[in-house]
Amino acid sequence: MSKVAKQSTTFFTFALILSMIIWGASWPAGKVLSAYSTVPNILMIRYFLVVLSMIPFLYFYKIDFNIKKEGWPRVLIAGLLMALYSYFFLKGLQNGLAGAGGVLVTTLNPIFAYSIGLIIQKKLPNKTETIGLLLGVLAGMTLLQIWQNLDKLLMSGNLYFLLCAFLWAAMSKFGSKASNYGHSLSFSFWIYVITVFGMCFSVDLSSLKLLIFTAKVDFWLLMFYTSVIGTSLATSIYFMATTKLGAERASSFIFIVPFSAAVSSWIFLDENIQSYTIVGGILGIFAVVVLNGNIIKKLS
Repeated sequence: MSKVAKQSTTFFTFALILSMIIWGASWPAGKVLSAYSTVPNILMIRYFLVVLSMIPFLYFYKIDFNIKKEGWPRVLIAGLLMALYSYFFLKGLQNGLAGAGGVLVTTLNPIFAYSIGLIIQKKLPNKTETIGLLLGVLAGMTLLQIWQNLDKLLMSGNLYFLLCAFLWAAMSKFGSKASNYGHSLSFSFWIYVITVFGMCFSVDLSSLKLLIFTAKVDFWLLMFYTSVIGTSLATSIYFMATTKLGAERASSFIFIVPFSAAVSSWIFLDENIQSYTIVGGILGIFAVVVLNGNIIKKLS
């Protein structure tokens, strides 16, 4: 690996760590936002602000907005997956705890991403991959408290959070090939544009207008954080990192988010950190460490 390539890898490593911390704090922020209005209304404002905030950034860095013709199917699918992910994200927060949801989604996300990769490659996992995936399954069962009652799967937003984990993993796969069709930031920009259009079909215009003109400063500060900081900045860095490090390796950094989500939810929402959340989160971290170590071994 050249010196420039190593420097690039180091930069994206530190950038990903910061982004994961920002993402974690977005869970309690999203929980508060979800109480202001309907999910489509909140998402419409959020992603409209995301698109607006990315335009000057792309112009400043002279990044071409264009995407190659053959890349548009990927953009369309990724945009639809983003819309679905965001919808289930807020629905889960309306029905469950921000800290527990943040741990569940971000612990299972890399497990799903790695599993999807194996399915696409049409290969069975090797011994190391099997251990990592089994640890991931055990982490998920612990976080869901399956041993208490199978109904736990459908309670407290858990089903929504499980869908979030799968959808984000699938979207990462489409985003990892973004550099083949244009700049990764242009790719993510158009994903957000498609997400906005997707929300247009489900918003209630009267309640949306009322929200926009009557919302207080707290709402707009939270919206700025989740849209400009948590999405435009952090998610764009994530998409750029997937093109440099690969979807599986970039996804492994998400193990930082559970702790950030749990701690920030405890600080800002006074949510108690349950023992099963800690145990499941640690098992999930071991799983992604095992899987990431297998990736590094392949790349070296």
